[in-house]
Amino acid sequence: MELLVLVLNQPEHLDAILEGFLQAGLSGATVLESTGMGRTLCDKVPVFGGLRNLIRGCRPDNVTVFTVIGSVEKRQKAVKVIEDILGDLDRPNTGLYFTVPVSMVRGLAEPLTE
Repeated sequence: MELLVLVLNQPEHLDAILEGFLQAGLSGATVLESTGMGRTLCDKVPVFGGLRNLIRGCRPDNVTVFTVIGSVEKRQKAVKVIEDILGDLDRPNTGLYFTVPVSMVRGLAEPLTE
């Protein structure tokens, strides 16, 4: 099992990603509103606030999505959903994702059925 974490800098794509996860057989995810370092510096540090127009990373918000994935196959499906919707994540202000191993989990939701 793995925990997939997606930091999405384009929250307008959140619904499409979550719908794609459902279609890929992922039955649960947690979504948190989050703020990145660039945004925090733009808003709270006066020196950086003056550079707001020069920094393209000063987005108003982003979201972080967490989901536990039970197999490599489902991880590959989830990654495909993310990359199909967002395109090249190496572009600025897109987002990032990573996975970490999960050694134990309890309380996972049962897969949704139609």
